[in-house]
Amino acid sequence: MIGQSAPFSGPSAQTARDYQEGLLAWFADVNRRGGIHGRRLRLVSLDDRYDPKLTLRNTRQLVEQQQAIALIGYFGTANSKAVLPLVERVGIPYVAPRTGAKAVLKPFRPMVFNLRASYQAEIDRVIDQLVRDGRHQVAVVHITDAYGEDGLRSSQVALARHGLRPVAIAGVQRNSTNTDAAARKVLAAQANAVLVIATFTTSASLTRDLSRLGSRAQLMNLSPVGIEGLQDALPGGQANGIGISQVVPFPWNRRVPLVAQYQQLMQRQQGEARYGYTSLEGFLAARWLTAALDKAGPDPSRAKVVGAFRSLKSLDLGGFKVQLGPGDNQASDLVELTFLGSQRWGP
Repeated sequence: MIGQSAPFSGPSAQTARDYQEGLLAWFADVNRRGGIHGRRLRLVSLDDRYDPKLTLRNTRQLVEQQQAIALIGYFGTANSKAVLPLVERVGIPYVAPRTGAKAVLKPFRPMVFNLRASYQAEIDRVIDQLVRDGRHQVAVVHITDAYGEDGLRSSQVALARHGLRPVAIAGVQRNSTNTDAAARKVLAAQANAVLVIATFTTSASLTRDLSRLGSRAQLMNLSPVGIEGLQDALPGGQANGIGISQVVPFPWNRRVPLVAQYQQLMQRQQGEARYGYTSLEGFLAARWLTAALDKAGPDPSRAKVVGAFRSLKSLDLGGFKVQLGPGDNQASDLVELTFLGSQRWGP
């Protein structure tokens, strides 16, 4: 059994479900082909409503009562920080958490197998692009939790490399839509770019407030915002021009073998498939985990799966390469920038 705790209710529910769909699309295909060494895969997903206390309670249930062999696809920096002591104590692989925070990556944690690029890498790419575009007056709006604080520190480091600092910094509570004060602070600072470190509920609210106040600043988000949720929350072309950093390939580029396979299996899983970055990330995580389970042999254990991840070292998943080295638990540094148009992407 493979365990997952994620926010399947509340403002981030759509993002969690999209990620889960990607996991299930690959696991279902593996089971159709006979499983791993004859063993069928079973995913048990529990709702934590983005509450670190619930994440820890769910993890205890998955690890101690249901004897999960691995954990996958957890959401949130604070949520990961809450469970890491338990993960390390019981020695269970903690695969592809949806965070790129330094607190999860460093110091080296032998049970953590991180699929995505760090937040620092995402923010470096965003700031480099803004500076190249002549947008040097950058404001930072962040949620006031571990994710937002990590992102704020990373943005200050990225700006300092260009001899800059934020022209304004505004904090907003997680999942809050009370963003008017933050928007007014951005406007007063005459920012021509805003780095938003938040989930889509807060980001969409800030976007509406800035538009209402007449701001023409370029808005940039990080990958955890949940691009699908952001588009749904900003109908009628309001999302047009917003930038988002991404840590997986473009989900509509069938020339990438991995993406072609993802689309095929999502169609089989859903009937009327809905493609996106979040479900592709879940699909990639599932593929990576099953590669380790296969290498762990016909009688797997948590320790054997951990050893299998380390022995895989470099692996090409079909146009997306993952690589681990000594003292390194971050498998990919891929960061790409996308900008939303007035219409959704399609096949």
